[in-house]
Amino acid sequence: MTTKIKIIINDKQIEVAEGSSIVDAAVCAGVIIPTLCFHKDLCVAGNCRVCVVEIAGQKRLSAACATPCEEGMEILTNSLKVRNARKQIIELLLSEHNADCTLCYKNGNCELQKLASDYKIMTQDFIQLAPLRKYQIDHYSPSMIKDDSKCIRCQRCVRTCAEIQGVSALTAAYKGDRMKIATFFEKPMNDVVCTNCGQCINHCPTGALVERNYIEEVWDALANKDKFVIVQTAPAVRVGLGEELGFEPGTRVTGKMVAALKRLGFDAVMDTDFSADLTIMEEGSELLMRLKKVLVDHDPNVKLPLATSCSPAWIKYIEHMYPDYLDHLSTCKSPQQMFGALVKTYYAKHFNLNPENIVSVSIMPCTAKKFEANRPEMHDSGYRDVDYVLTTRELAIMIKQAGIDFLKLDDRSFDQIMGASTGAGVIFGATGGVMEAALRTAYELVTGREVPFENLNIMPVRGMEGVREASILIENPLPDWSFLEGVELKCAVAHGLVNAKSLMDSIVSGESQYHFIEIMACPGGCLGGGGQPIPTNPEIRRKRALAIYAEDQGMPLRKSHQNPEILKIYSEFLTEPLSEVSHHLLHTHYTPRERF
Repeated sequence: MTTKIKIIINDKQIEVAEGSSIVDAAVCAGVIIPTLCFHKDLCVAGNCRVCVVEIAGQKRLSAACATPCEEGMEILTNSLKVRNARKQIIELLLSEHNADCTLCYKNGNCELQKLASDYKIMTQDFIQLAPLRKYQIDHYSPSMIKDDSKCIRCQRCVRTCAEIQGVSALTAAYKGDRMKIATFFEKPMNDVVCTNCGQCINHCPTGALVERNYIEEVWDALANKDKFVIVQTAPAVRVGLGEELGFEPGTRVTGKMVAALKRLGFDAVMDTDFSADLTIMEEGSELLMRLKKVLVDHDPNVKLPLATSCSPAWIKYIEHMYPDYLDHLSTCKSPQQMFGALVKTYYAKHFNLNPENIVSVSIMPCTAKKFEANRPEMHDSGYRDVDYVLTTRELAIMIKQAGIDFLKLDDRSFDQIMGASTGAGVIFGATGGVMEAALRTAYELVTGREVPFENLNIMPVRGMEGVREASILIENPLPDWSFLEGVELKCAVAHGLVNAKSLMDSIVSGESQYHFIEIMACPGGCLGGGGQPIPTNPEIRRKRALAIYAEDQGMPLRKSHQNPEILKIYSEFLTEPLSEVSHHLLHTHYTPRERF
C-alpha cells in the first residue's frame, strides 16, 4: 500500500504518494512547473534549473524535478523570487542559444521557444555579455543533423543514448563555458558508433538535434511530370500522424492519411503493411528452414535463435556490438526495403513503367530508415530501391504546407497491387508485433490449426516490459513437419537497445536458449520511433499501441498468409518463399534453397 503524505503548494494542501517529486505533486495541485532537462523517460538530472521553487525554511531555491516531497513541506511555485529566478535562467539559456527561430526546423515545437514566449523574455542583457560562439553544423549523416548552436546543454540526448539505448554516442565534453555535447573526438555522427535511431531527436527540447529532412526533394519529384512517384506508409504512422494535425494521441487516421497523400499528388499510395505480410512469409519460412537444419540435419553452420531484421537501428547496433552474431540475423530485408525492391521490378513490369522514372518514397516512424535506404546493398532492383524516406513529422509538415485541412478529409483506401494487407502487417508497428505475426502464420503452416490463443491475440508477447518471453508447444504437426512434434518453440521480445543488450548477453552467455527473438531499437517498437510526433512518453506510446491492436482487430484478414495480394505476387513473380527471385530481391544475400 502506498504511503500518503500531506504537503502545501501555493497555500493549497494536497496528499501525494511518499517519494513523489515536487513536479509530480504540482500536477495534483493543478500547477504547471516548467521544465527543460526533465523527461518522463529519463533519470532526473536537475541540470537546467528552470523548475526552481521556493520551499519554506530554505534559503536557496530548489529544483522541483529533483526534490522529493516531505511531510508538511510548504512550497511556492510562483513567488516573486521564483519568477525572477526563472526569467533570468531562461535569459541565460537564450544568451548561448541561436534563437533565429523562424529559420529553425523546430520552430513552433521548441520547448525553449515556448518558455521564452510564456515568460515574455524580451531583454538581451546576457547576450551582450556572452556573444554566440560559432559552431560547425554536423550534417553528414543521412538521418540526422546536429547543430550545437541550438544546444542548451540539458543533456537529455546524453541520458537518452546511455539509458534507453546503451550506446553513449553522445557525452558532455569540456568544462565551464566550453562545455558542449560531443561525440567521440568530436567526429561527425556518421563516423561514430551511432545507430541512427533518432531517440536523441525525440528527447531534444530544442533544434540542436533534428532529422535530416527530404521534403523539398519530394516536392520536386511530385512536380516533375516525367516522374511516377509512389509512396508507402508504415503501420505506426497511422497511429502517430494525427497528433501533429489536431487529433489526440492514439487516434487512428489511416483513411485521412491516404486521402492527404493523394491530395499531395502521389501517383500511387500504398501500404508497407503489404510487405510486412511478405516479410512474415519469408522470415517464417526461414525460421522453419533453420529449425529443420538444426533439429534434423544437425548442421553446425545454421544459427539459432533467428533474430528479426526489420529494425535498421537494431541491425546497426548488432553490427557494432555483436559482430560475431550476425549469422543469427534473418537475411530478410525490412518491409520498407522489400517494398522498394518490388516497386522497381514487379510493380514497374505490371504497369509497364520505366523503373528509371519511378521515385520511391516511404513514410516511416523512424530516422534509421533514412540510413537504411542509403546503404549500398539496397540496390537489388538495379536502382536505388527507396529514393527518399520521410518521417511522420515530415509528412505532417507537407500536409500543412499544402494547406490541407486534415480534420475535414474523407477517408480513402490504399491503391491495389501492393496496397492490401492484414492485421498481422499492422501490428509490426508495436513491440512484439513481428513475433506475433510470425507465430500466427508459422504455427498454422506447421499444424494446420490457428495459433492457440484467444482471437489470435498472443498476449505474452504484448506489453511494454523491456524483455518478454513466450513459448508454444507444437503438438500433432502436419506430416511434413513431424520433426517438430513435442518441440517447445521458445521466443523472446525486446525493445530499446538497453534491453536488446540484456537479451543478447543472456544468449551469448548461454543462460538463455531461444529459437526466435524479436528486437526493436525504439521504446514501444516503431510506434515510439525517432521520427514520430514529439512529445513522446510512456502514456502516449501506450495509446498508440492500443490503436495498433484496435486496427488489427478490425481487419477482415489477420494472418499474413491469407493476404490475396501476397498469394498473387508469389504466383506471378516470386514463385514461393525463399525462391531464387525472393532471395535476390528480398534478402541481403542468396543461399540456394534446400527443400524441406
